[in-house]
Amino acid sequence: MNENERKYRELNLLPRRWFRLPTIDGYVLREFLIKFCVLLLVFIILFVLSDVFNELSDFLDADARLYDIVMFLLLRLPGNLRFVLPIAMLLGCMWTMATFGKNMEVTAMRASGVSLFRCGWAIFGMGLLATGVNIYFNEALVPYTEREAQAIVDEAVRSRRRPDKLLLTYKSPDRRRSWFFRSFVNGNAQNEVMVKFYRPDGTLEFDLSARRAIWRKNEGWRFEQATLTGYSADGVMPKIPRQQEAVRFPLSRVPETPDDILNTIKDEEELPTWVIWNLVRKTPNMVESMKSVYMTVFYYRLAFPWACFLAVFLGIPLATKNERSGSLMAIISAVLIIVIYIVIAQIFLVLGKREILPPLIAGLAPTLAFIAYGFCKVFYNRS
Repeated sequence: MNENERKYRELNLLPRRWFRLPTIDGYVLREFLIKFCVLLLVFIILFVLSDVFNELSDFLDADARLYDIVMFLLLRLPGNLRFVLPIAMLLGCMWTMATFGKNMEVTAMRASGVSLFRCGWAIFGMGLLATGVNIYFNEALVPYTEREAQAIVDEAVRSRRRPDKLLLTYKSPDRRRSWFFRSFVNGNAQNEVMVKFYRPDGTLEFDLSARRAIWRKNEGWRFEQATLTGYSADGVMPKIPRQQEAVRFPLSRVPETPDDILNTIKDEEELPTWVIWNLVRKTPNMVESMKSVYMTVFYYRLAFPWACFLAVFLGIPLATKNERSGSLMAIISAVLIIVIYIVIAQIFLVLGKREILPPLIAGLAPTLAFIAYGFCKVFYNRS
């Protein structure tokens, strides 16, 4: 082995550096944040314009206040950001690393002993931070802001068009009780309530009408000034109604709470994961079709925030692979990847809701598969 071959061998065996590199990390983070913020701002503006086009005419027709319109748009922002963050992370990562590759900066860092994985260490950190933000949005912020935004629409627009409120109906997940409210309010006391109780075979057992229904924690429901009407074994012929001053039902017989009723009448996509989990846990007799819907959404909601981290895992190897073709090819690849991921995730979501796939697989498999793919790509291109 001559001297040149020895030096070349030593250069190739140069160990990868994993210790602190504040200059490189600061430079990569700065370049990424500039591009990420630009993309985030563009997407936010697009979503705001979409909300304006969809709702502004209704607000104007109802002569809504400017304050209500502005508050509605602000309350819609967290929900929009939840979907924008993974896309902005992926495109920002691709844009940054493709720019580095085009300027031969990635090649210079890797020739200096800095691995591909270490090059994007700062971006990986931002991916974890964005994942945490997305989890907070999904579980705490978005359900509240979406509810408040809908309340503004109902109060400023729809209530003016329909002054008479419709009868609110709720059916328990085990299909054993149907609730009817003239007007459901937040709180543990409801006025003008009717509940129909069904036997396991689905026939009507009895119905209960009450002037007032009160729910107390650890005690259950108390119906005041109640009228009970029993039915024959076939659930068709009513018996003589019985008037009672108060009727109590323990939690073992009527486990639903006012919050459960309020949450269940919402679309399952709007519920936090802990609400879905409590709803399924507290209803052991829930029909399998409904349970599959809730649990599929539950696992999907657990996995979706990690799409931000998935974006980084996919973005870095794809961008450096296309470093010679420039930023355009990297961005095209990013768009294709995110579209494929969203389409596959939605297909699995539908299959899980229809009981074709188990909820665990339907909710988690697409995200885990794409994260594993990106992880393999990073380590395949690490040298």
